[in-house]
Amino acid sequence: MSAATPSLHSSSSRSRRKVESDEPPIIPLDMHPPVDLAEDLEHFLAQLASYLKPEDVDQITAAYHFSANAHRGQFRSSGDPYISHPLAVAETLAHWRLDPQALTAALLHDVMEDTAITKAQIAQDFGKVTAELVDGVSKIDRIEHQSYEDAQAENFRKMLLAMAQDVRVILIKLADRLHNMRTLDSLRAEKRHRVSRETLDIYAPIANRLGLNTLYREMQELAFRNLHPMRYRVLAKAVRGARGNRREVVSKILAAIQQRLPECNITAEVMGREKHLYGVYRKMRDKRLSFSQVLDIYGFRIIVADVPTCYLALGALHGLYKPVPGKFKDYIAIPKANGYQSLHTTLIGPYGMPVELQIRTREMHHVADSGVASHWLYKDEQSLSELQRTTHQWLQSLIDLQTATVDSAEFLEHVKVDLFPGEVYVFTPAGKILSLRRGVTAVDFAYAVHTDIGNRCIACKINHEHMPLRTELRNGDRVEIITAPNAAPNPNWLGFVKSGKARAQIRHFLKTRQNEQSAELGAHLLSQALSSLGHRLEELGIFTWQRFLNTFTGKSQQEVLTDIGLGKRLPAIVARRLLDGHASGGPVARAAGAIPVNSNQGMAMHLAHCCRPIPGDPIIGVIKTGQGLVVHTHDCPSLRNHKAGRGPGGRKEWVDVEWDANATGPFEVMIRIVTHNTPGVLARLAATIAEQDANIANVRMDEGEGTSTALYFTLQVSGRPHLASILRNLRHLPAVTRITRLKEEQPHRN
Repeated sequence: MSAATPSLHSSSSRSRRKVESDEPPIIPLDMHPPVDLAEDLEHFLAQLASYLKPEDVDQITAAYHFSANAHRGQFRSSGDPYISHPLAVAETLAHWRLDPQALTAALLHDVMEDTAITKAQIAQDFGKVTAELVDGVSKIDRIEHQSYEDAQAENFRKMLLAMAQDVRVILIKLADRLHNMRTLDSLRAEKRHRVSRETLDIYAPIANRLGLNTLYREMQELAFRNLHPMRYRVLAKAVRGARGNRREVVSKILAAIQQRLPECNITAEVMGREKHLYGVYRKMRDKRLSFSQVLDIYGFRIIVADVPTCYLALGALHGLYKPVPGKFKDYIAIPKANGYQSLHTTLIGPYGMPVELQIRTREMHHVADSGVASHWLYKDEQSLSELQRTTHQWLQSLIDLQTATVDSAEFLEHVKVDLFPGEVYVFTPAGKILSLRRGVTAVDFAYAVHTDIGNRCIACKINHEHMPLRTELRNGDRVEIITAPNAAPNPNWLGFVKSGKARAQIRHFLKTRQNEQSAELGAHLLSQALSSLGHRLEELGIFTWQRFLNTFTGKSQQEVLTDIGLGKRLPAIVARRLLDGHASGGPVARAAGAIPVNSNQGMAMHLAHCCRPIPGDPIIGVIKTGQGLVVHTHDCPSLRNHKAGRGPGGRKEWVDVEWDANATGPFEVMIRIVTHNTPGVLARLAATIAEQDANIANVRMDEGEGTSTALYFTLQVSGRPHLASILRNLRHLPAVTRITRLKEEQPHRN
């Protein structure tokens, strides 16, 4: 933070100290002078009077007294009256010139948690909108069985979804967290560390995402100071030393810039700035550098009148000192996702010292410091419409994540992934620019365009060339997604996607499909169990199901069938409980029909990899908990324990299955071929297999003894007749001495 930058800090007596130099302050380790509430309140009301109507100031004053009475007798850990905290939060919002509703909510933001005041009372006295803002910031009452982590995840989820409805919720929460961070000294070390870690992981990135740059930097500094106090002290001392050693060089560069710009008829305000301690620390940590190797701790910010002058200033300064190749970034033409705009360049100054420059207009400077809060500071909708639009899109994405995610911890995980600033800018075929996080793939891009595009994508073109979906995107790539109507997300995508939206939507789709398929399989299994008892599933009425659900489960009929399909419930037990008390004319023996098997039927039914059954093989099914139905061949070696009744659940796990008459392939099968080690033998084997319309999925080789070689092929076939035809033609090759179909995976010998 520089002296020329308006501070976003609260104006309370303990944080109203001005910085009189161009260098950022080193945060002192004793940050808690006594509170003077009367002085703070007087200064706060003076702030309000500078931009609000008298009746609005009266309402906020009433809210202050309401909050003071509600918190009467309550004190913070520091010993200060509790009302000092809501007042400090409201002062930060007053600096942003927020509206009366937000300021009122800031003063009342803790009354629902810490006092007997209800949401209805707040709505009655201060309006429904204010009550909704206070509720959005308030924590959920902790459920007794929840862990602290689960409760926190649920609170974050509530807060972020409230923020998606009204961005003022998060502005109040960020101001609240800022004041808490400034007054951490009175807390025990464990809590200081936990709050600081939360701030680095959640609140500081949110501030950055909303463009609240000054707030973001201060939160990082405070968190660093409390997480690593010794490192903070050592680094602060080193920076002070370097500041003295390099003062002459910095002054020389500043003088040269201030002389060069007027020579080019450019009027500008030049400010020196120093990297924040956390930024220096992170660079040392991430790049494994010593402090002496971090040379670019100084920079300059050039504020000019308009956008064309930004580029003129850039050219003038590139003529003054040589630019570092690859270090120029144009955030004016392509703004960051949080609305930030500037030209960034790095020059090599005197004595080889690198110097960072940021060139921007006055309006860009205000947006860089205040982000979405600048909507209240400056009412020029035309210049801020793009910032408001991108912020709204991000807030809307939180709602999309909510619909795709059930678990609060998982929701928070996805949000944290997307909180870090986008660094890759790619183009759609129509020329639209998308800002995505570094490391994203074509699948992430597809989901960023639209969820349906992601769910249906099958291939992509990057810069007009076909590329794998897992290809990592780079700045300037033009990406085209190819879709198919019946395509679906691949579970393997979860291994390489980077964005929270892509990860959440893939998991949601796969979970939904798994439940649908498991419910269908569960209905088959329950029908079999009922048939063996002389009943049919279709004859069970709604009252029979309702009695069963009320007595034995708290779930729906669909959920019970899903549990059966996933192996979490035994169909025989469910069938008997359904029939308890069921009116019947007596048992009628009926044959239980076998479940038809048609290829790999998704997530509820799998063909076992240990024996790789194909149509024509005698097969049997086994229910495995959480996996559903797994189909094996009758002679599969892995089923010996099950056949002896020694598997989990014994014979109750067996399910009658049969091949569907219209079973479609391809089905994978493994064969072992022993051949003479002659030139070209692999090519002849592959050609023979291809002539039989079979695909080779995999091939590997073990060197045998003498002149023999063993080759292992994984083939894709339509069934046993197809496989027999392939083996017959392979045996006719002179080099082949033996062929065996493998029913279990063979270890690879090196």
